[in-house]
Amino acid sequence: MPTVSPLVRISRELGKKVSRLSFGEPVAYVYNPLEYARAPHEAYLERYGSKAPREVLMLGMNPGPFGMAQTGVPFGDVAMVRDFLGITGDVSRPKKQHPQRLVLGFACPRSEVSGTRFWGFARDRFGTAERFFDRFFVWNWCPLVFMEASSRNLTPDKLRASEREPLFAACDEALGRIVETLRPRYVVGVGGFAEQRAHRTLGEGTPITIGCILHPSPASPAANKDWAGNVDRQLRELGIALEGANA
Repeated sequence: MPTVSPLVRISRELGKKVSRLSFGEPVAYVYNPLEYARAPHEAYLERYGSKAPREVLMLGMNPGPFGMAQTGVPFGDVAMVRDFLGITGDVSRPKKQHPQRLVLGFACPRSEVSGTRFWGFARDRFGTAERFFDRFFVWNWCPLVFMEASSRNLTPDKLRASEREPLFAACDEALGRIVETLRPRYVVGVGGFAEQRAHRTLGEGTPITIGCILHPSPASPAANKDWAGNVDRQLRELGIALEGANA
């Protein structure tokens, strides 16, 4: 059998673990892009996740319905993934789909604001994806999309306690293995929840600096006011220099 990279191995094992979990109301739909969008997801891991150590690990929460749910890439707005990251691939479909949240893969006509902001920042500051990934890597803590019957997105922290426990354990374990593999100096949560999971996973005695940047979601009023400028400031406050980038 052909060998796979460490990150692909971690991703496949995580995908299998979370696919065996079950979720009750208010969760009506669960999408696992590690399964149906495996081709572009693993292309992303192979192309941009092979180098270690990495200075900064950026940690997202879980996929958005028009981002990673479509492309298998964190903050995976279709145009950004295709044109900036240079990633494409076949995407199949979840077994059960909400009619208002269909997975169309790279044919999805909708953009994801969080993804355009996030990867737009990387493009504007570093010019190329290769220069960005020379120092940074991006991983979503949880790979699953949760939706209510109304199609409303449900974040992992809103799940029932009995459902959170096995999910959080699997995602924390995978994060720990990602950190062991990439050996970053910084783990930066994109939003407060991801920062909390990093603290919980790595523990108080970790030599890794853990911090947070503002999430780029348009649901956050603060993110709609110069999100990129805020991120510049927050990264520099953590000690992550952007000198040498295009900032």
